[in-house]
Amino acid sequence: MNKPVTPTATLSEEQITHPMADLLRMDRMPHIWCSSCGLGTGLTCFIMALRESGIDEDDVAVVSGIGCTGRVAGYLNLDSFHTTHGRAIPFATGLALANPKLRVVVYSGDGDIVAIGGNHFIHSARRNMDLLVICVNNFTYGMTGGQAGPTTPVAAKATTAPYGNFEYPFNIPYLAMAAGASYVARWTSLHMRRLKNSMAEALPKRGFRVIEIICPCPTAFARKNRLGTGLDLLKFYHDNSIIKHGADPKEADIGLNSKLICGKFVDEERPTFRDFLTQNVHDKLGG
Repeated sequence: MNKPVTPTATLSEEQITHPMADLLRMDRMPHIWCSSCGLGTGLTCFIMALRESGIDEDDVAVVSGIGCTGRVAGYLNLDSFHTTHGRAIPFATGLALANPKLRVVVYSGDGDIVAIGGNHFIHSARRNMDLLVICVNNFTYGMTGGQAGPTTPVAAKATTAPYGNFEYPFNIPYLAMAAGASYVARWTSLHMRRLKNSMAEALPKRGFRVIEIICPCPTAFARKNRLGTGLDLLKFYHDNSIIKHGADPKEADIGLNSKLICGKFVDEERPTFRDFLTQNVHDKLGG
């Protein structure tokens, strides 16, 4: 039985036993995520997808913002950047425009991407920027105490909504499609194989791609709403997920105890921002 890995600058041969140690910063293990949180599962899927895609790891950059999911950038042994709250997408946009060879991935949470970063999200989708956005949606601000956010279901309790949330939440796939994203999918952290396949499919594509991961938050959201542990939530996902590829994302609203519509909703090829930019420059130069 392997000994627990403790944070250290120099790792022994015994400590480097994890099958994904080459793509993880093992000196930062153990991670800070709560037991039965789905973030580790999602990160495992991403690493598997990256390997399966055949993309050179030196051509990948991962950008995150603040929050539990934001730790992904710090744990991945890739070129990665931990930005300020809500600013992962504009930072990633700069990387993608400065070096078109890079496959730039924004990997962050719902509170970061569609709350304080919501304006950047919709305009990057409108421009069809060459970015893959992986948004982990746990319906709350988990790291800062379990406050209600823009994806918290109606009637769900939070530290800032002790009597239940009375605001309509964002439907992220519908928001992404309406704003112009060229690839939109949603899976839960239970759907490991499908999630991994979706990431592997989206990684080499061009344009603005969005994958939402519905993820348990056992410490803040589940406890406040008496939903049990993360394992209880995974059982709920198992019993209540409906896979409908090509469904109208408008149907994919999420309630506190509603069915979860999952699948790939949008997959199309459209000119990207860089296509228009280079064509405009070419025309102005008289090409």
